[in-house]
Amino acid sequence: MEAKSRSYEPDSSEWHWWLLVALITVLVVGAASITIWRNFHEIQRHKFPTVRRPLDGVTQRYSDALHISMQFFDVQKSGKLENNRIEWRGDSGLEDGKEENLDLSKGLYDAGDLMKFGFPMAFTATILAWSILEYGQHMEAVKELKHAQDSLKWITDYLINAHPSDNVLYIQVGDPEIDHKCWERPETSKEKRPAIQINSSCPGSDVAAETAAAMAAASLVFKNQDDDYSKMLLNHAQKLFIFANNYPGVYSKSIPSIQDYYNSSGFVDELLWSASWLYHATGDEYYINYVTIMHGNAFANWGNPTWFSWDDKLAGTQVLLSRVNFFNREKQISIAENMNLQMYRRTAEALMCNMLLPPSTSQKTNGGLIWLNEWDTLQYSIATAFLAVVFSDYMFTSKTPYIYCNGKLYEPMDLRDFAISQADYVLGNNPTNMSYLVGYGLNYPQYVHHRGASIPTDANTTCKDGFKWLNSTKPNPNIAFGAVVGGPFLNDTYIDSRNNSMQGEPTTYNSAFFVGLISGLVTSSSVIRSFT
Repeated sequence: MEAKSRSYEPDSSEWHWWLLVALITVLVVGAASITIWRNFHEIQRHKFPTVRRPLDGVTQRYSDALHISMQFFDVQKSGKLENNRIEWRGDSGLEDGKEENLDLSKGLYDAGDLMKFGFPMAFTATILAWSILEYGQHMEAVKELKHAQDSLKWITDYLINAHPSDNVLYIQVGDPEIDHKCWERPETSKEKRPAIQINSSCPGSDVAAETAAAMAAASLVFKNQDDDYSKMLLNHAQKLFIFANNYPGVYSKSIPSIQDYYNSSGFVDELLWSASWLYHATGDEYYINYVTIMHGNAFANWGNPTWFSWDDKLAGTQVLLSRVNFFNREKQISIAENMNLQMYRRTAEALMCNMLLPPSTSQKTNGGLIWLNEWDTLQYSIATAFLAVVFSDYMFTSKTPYIYCNGKLYEPMDLRDFAISQADYVLGNNPTNMSYLVGYGLNYPQYVHHRGASIPTDANTTCKDGFKWLNSTKPNPNIAFGAVVGGPFLNDTYIDSRNNSMQGEPTTYNSAFFVGLISGLVTSSSVIRSFT
C-alpha cells in the first residue's frame, strides 16, 4: 500500500539553495570516500604486500611418505593379486560372492580384520579419486599416479560387480561376528563369508549414495584413459543415485548387525555429496539444483561446519561445491543457485576458521594435532588437513587473497601451513617423535592391530589358535607399509600394543586421506580449474 504524501513544489530560490547544499555534500563525501578508499588499500598493501606462495619443487619427505602410504592399498587387497608389491600377501577371498553368482573377490579389507564393508570402502574410493583429480600431476611428478589409479580401479571393479541391478547393491562380504571371533591371515581363512545386500524393501540411501559418489568421481579419473570404463562407472553412479533418492533409508537400520561397526548417522549428507560429484561428472544442472534449490536448506546445515569423516560428508561437500563457486561461474547457474553455492562456500570458510582457531582447547593437543575422538583420531586431523590444502589451492588458483576468521585475515598459505603441521605431526614431529605412518622413519608402531601383519606367513594356524599371535609380545613379523594407525590420545601419548585397537588399528580411508594430503603438499603447482 502506497503512503499518502502532500504535493510540494519549491520555488526558484529554494532550488538554488538545495543545489548548493547538494554540491557541497557531494564534494565532501566524495573527498572522504577517496581518502577512505586510499587508506583501505594502503592498509591492504602493507598487510598483504604479496600473497605468500609455497616454494617450487618436490619436498623429499612428502615424496618418501607418498611412496610408503600408497602401499597400504596393496596390503589390503582381496582377490587374485596382480603385480603383487607386498611379499607377505597372497591371493584371498577368491570365493567371495560365489553363492550369489557374483565375483566379489576384489575390493579391500577394511582395517585390521578381514571384512569388506561397502560403506567405508566406497568412501575410500571417493577420497582416492578426489585426490587423483586434484593432485594427479603431483603424483605423476613422484611416479605414483599409475599406482593410485590401479588401487582405485581395484575398488571400483568390485563396486561394479556389487551392483548387479538398478535397486540392488551388495554392501558387505563376511560376517563381522564370525570374523571378530577369529585371528587369521586372509590367505588361510575358511570361514563362511556371506554377501549382504540392500534393495528397495531393505534400503540404504547412505551407502548407495556413497557408492554413487565413488563411481562418479572415478568416472572422471578414467575418462581420458578408458572411455568405456568411465561411461560404465557413470551409468552405475546415476542409477545408484536414483535408487538412494527414491528409496530413503539408513542402511544400518535396515541391517542392524552393522551397527557395532559402521553405524550411519543419516543419509542426507551422502545424497548431497553424491549429487555434487554427479554434477562434476555430468555438468547436468539437475544435480546443482538438487544440492542448492531442492535440498540445500533442508540438508546442508549451512553455517554450522562439521568435521569430515566416513560418516559425515557435509564438510567435503562444502569444499567440493566451493570449487564450483571459485571456478565455474561462467556456467549457466541461476542467481538462486549461485546464492546457495555461496552458502556452501561460507560454511567451508567457517570450517577453515575452525581449523585455524579451534573453538575448544579440547580439540587440539599440546603438540598441535586436531583431536576430536579417542577412536581413530587421526582420521579427523588428516581429513581436515586434506580439505585445508585443497581449499588453499582453490584460493591460490583463483587469486583469492584471504578469508576472515573472528576479525582476522588469513591467507591461503596459513591454511597450507596448518595442513603441513598435521602432516608433519603424523610423520614424527610430535612430542613422542613417533611416526604414525607405518614404515616411515625409524620410530613407528611395531604392534599394529592387523591380522595379516601379525602372523608369520609360514604359520599353520586356524581361526581360534591364531589368537596367540594377537597376544604375542613380539613385534609384528610383517610390516603393514603405509598403514596410518588411529593415533594418539589428547595428551599426545600412544600405547603401542596389538590389543590396543583404539589407537593401533589402521583403516583404508585414513590412508586415502593421507595420500590426498601428502599429494597436495609434495609440490606446489596449483590445482586445475576443471576436472573434465
